[in-house]
Amino acid sequence: MNIIITGSSGFIAKHIVNRLLMLNYNLCGLDLLRASRANFFVHDIKKKIPSKNLPKKIDLIINLAAIHREPGHKPNEYFDTNMLGAQNVCDFAERVICKRIIFTSSISPYGIEDKLKDENTIPCPNTAYGSSKLAAEKIHMAWQNRDINNRILTIVRPGVVFGKGEGGNMSRLVKLIHKNFFFYMGNKKTQKAGIYVKELVNQIMWVHDGQINNKFPKITLFNAAMWPNPSIEDYVQTICRVSAIKRMIPSAPYLFLLCVGYLFELFFKLFGKPNPFSPVRLRKLVRPNLVKPTFLIKHKYKPLYTLESALADWKKEDPEVWS
Repeated sequence: MNIIITGSSGFIAKHIVNRLLMLNYNLCGLDLLRASRANFFVHDIKKKIPSKNLPKKIDLIINLAAIHREPGHKPNEYFDTNMLGAQNVCDFAERVICKRIIFTSSISPYGIEDKLKDENTIPCPNTAYGSSKLAAEKIHMAWQNRDINNRILTIVRPGVVFGKGEGGNMSRLVKLIHKNFFFYMGNKKTQKAGIYVKELVNQIMWVHDGQINNKFPKITLFNAAMWPNPSIEDYVQTICRVSAIKRMIPSAPYLFLLCVGYLFELFFKLFGKPNPFSPVRLRKLVRPNLVKPTFLIKHKYKPLYTLESALADWKKEDPEVWS
């Protein structure tokens, strides 16, 4: 089977590639940054995808290409990459008569409302990133609707994804706890929808295989998150247990830290550098992120990992982050 993966050098993509190589599939990758292996090519997803060097018959496209860091980009950049990328992937699928696409979206289209969200919640994005991801979902759905009986579309909305190669908030959390620099901001009980990257890959393939075998609809959109969503305190205490360390985690007033964040914002802007204490990140830390994976629960998906076993597996695979 011939599979095209866009964004092939990204964090999630690397884990999907490893999974598919174990199954002996023929993979081709497209990525703006670098060609990481044979049959992986440098390509800007904002441009038309060429057929040159790619197999004539494509069985599946896995679209992972996106820009997603918030903050980090101008609003128009999210739309330029995420919407144009979706359109170019779907146009390519039309040209090569590929009948199956997997698209990684995000929980950002749900917006910031503190209420519990699931797949039946009406999206209400409040950021350029969330809006661009919702628009990209619609572009993929329009592609499937042009041949509803034969085309299969899998859309996954993951929570915060962590694991080897993540290099984001969860990695920073682990390092801060180990260095004894972490403190709560009055947000101990704040719940955050998260998912271990290996669990995410397994869920994607499980749902897609179910669609191929007519167990699930031709268009299936599902949330990927641990249930119940762990609190920040759950994450912190589990990291300490997995690391076999004891920490007394202090608390600091959120409003004070937010003011400090804005002062740092002004300071770093003067030097044209990113602010590691961005107010946007601080607001995210105190805001609940309640997302229920109703589709997976309804269809009796059995998770491979608990929070503790997921963190232990990550530590085993990526000891540098945990040192």
